[in-house]
Amino acid sequence: MTDNSLITDLRKRYHEGKPVRILFVCLGNICRSPAAEGIFRYITEEKGTAAHFHLDSAGLYAGHAGELPDKRMRIHATRRGYNLTHRSRPAREWDFNEFDIIIGMDDANISGLRSLAPTDDDRKKIVRMTDFCRLHPYYDAVPDPYYEGAAGFELVLDLLEDACMALYDAITE
Repeated sequence: MTDNSLITDLRKRYHEGKPVRILFVCLGNICRSPAAEGIFRYITEEKGTAAHFHLDSAGLYAGHAGELPDKRMRIHATRRGYNLTHRSRPAREWDFNEFDIIIGMDDANISGLRSLAPTDDDRKKIVRMTDFCRLHPYYDAVPDPYYEGAAGFELVLDLLEDACMALYDAITE
């Protein structure tokens, strides 16, 4: 479960007019994390609050660095109105200085981020995406759709829409 003090700190930053800096992380930064970034960006643009957020995404595997999100994810996201243009990049230790919250998609991502975090305080910034799900509380991870069919990509988008909206609400309430 997400540390309430972290959300309280993010809410305080938001209401003080400071940008809330969010990094979404998955394995390759070509499916789940760029989709989460795109969905959250869409929400902030629709709500007129985009200037209050600094968003990015990264992967724990650097093999896709510089690539656009997976074509299948872009197709499914476009059908829902999301434009995914992020270029993949690896997560780095200095991300812990640049971001207020770092959100992993599954246990492997969380573990990798904890290994990358330089300090105990930095490890407190790491949370699981599904901790924010309201409509899908029985999921403990956003599954990797890379080797799945269309239903896998749709499920990921469903989970991310749910979690991103709840995260947005938690920060802006």
